[in-house]
Amino acid sequence: MTTPGIHREPWTTLPDGRTVERWTLGAGGAVTAEVLTLGARLQALHAPDRQGRRADVVLAGAGTADLLGGAAYFGATVGRYANRIADGRLPLDGVLHRLSDQPGGHTLHGGPDGFATRLWEAAEAHGPAGSGVRLTLRSPAGDQGFPGALTARVGYLLDAHGALTVEYTAVTDAPTVVNLTNHAYFNLAGEGEGTVLDHVLQVEADHYLPVDAGLIPLGPPASVEGTPFDLTGPRTLGRVLAGPDHQLALAGGGFDHNWVLRAPTGDALRRVATLWHPASGRRMECLTTEPGLQVYTGNLFDGSLRGPSGRRYPPFAGVALETQHFPDSPNRPEYPCTVLRPGEEYRSSTVYRFAAGDFGPFS
Repeated sequence: MTTPGIHREPWTTLPDGRTVERWTLGAGGAVTAEVLTLGARLQALHAPDRQGRRADVVLAGAGTADLLGGAAYFGATVGRYANRIADGRLPLDGVLHRLSDQPGGHTLHGGPDGFATRLWEAAEAHGPAGSGVRLTLRSPAGDQGFPGALTARVGYLLDAHGALTVEYTAVTDAPTVVNLTNHAYFNLAGEGEGTVLDHVLQVEADHYLPVDAGLIPLGPPASVEGTPFDLTGPRTLGRVLAGPDHQLALAGGGFDHNWVLRAPTGDALRRVATLWHPASGRRMECLTTEPGLQVYTGNLFDGSLRGPSGRRYPPFAGVALETQHFPDSPNRPEYPCTVLRPGEEYRSSTVYRFAAGDFGPFS
């Protein structure tokens, strides 16, 4: 039995016969969410436009083959370490751990068999942020090369005002590193409805991390002033990405970079980004406790994937706003620390809050 507004059902079967469940969350408001146990994944998120018309605003794989292939990260909880660790090298307490890596030689999103590929256990959850589902994954010591057995949990909680809260916790039995995030791609026009180049984005950050050709940070943060990375005011993505820029070129013609968010007050949530779609009037605010925001504008999408709508995803079909610690932090002692030790608890929260109306003008 589940609480009214929460529905649990089988969604598909994996090749090994295990069942993937879908949890549908509705708190009595206009926003609803669907979560899959495969990858603890946000599979759908419906929000109204200024006329009250609802649309799914996240990209998704259409079936099992997609979620185990080209759409593996779509909406997924990625870890044990989101983003990149250079050369698969994890130095910790005087020991060098060799991690599983991907093409290019770096470890991305926890390795080729990271948390996005796993089947998580799920149970109904309730809390101050709303009601929904909490998913649990137990990652053994040595998983993808990471030390320590880790128990990770992620909760998706929806309230009646249309705010979706994503809460992460983790504990370990030996020192390790943890950096969890959600990898949803947003298109506020609707899933499969063209590109996000007409979207407007603002990020509360005065610095970002320039990268090398492998998308590994070059070093200390750089000022966004005078660059396409200056999103301190609302900017239309198509205009920002149109000009020549070496950093954009390295990422395939768009953003795949970490913004250094303005310093939080303790562990409190604060608004770090706002995404608008002027044509529909949909607006999404992103709040987090995290120090960084990786923005990826889907530069390398090639149209080979189709979503649930049946439409292909071209370049810039969605934008990911990944709240997290910085890439390659285990090799950068000057970056915020990602080490988790026995007796400690990793905690992180992110909120996606929706509204609709007329906003602008924008540059």
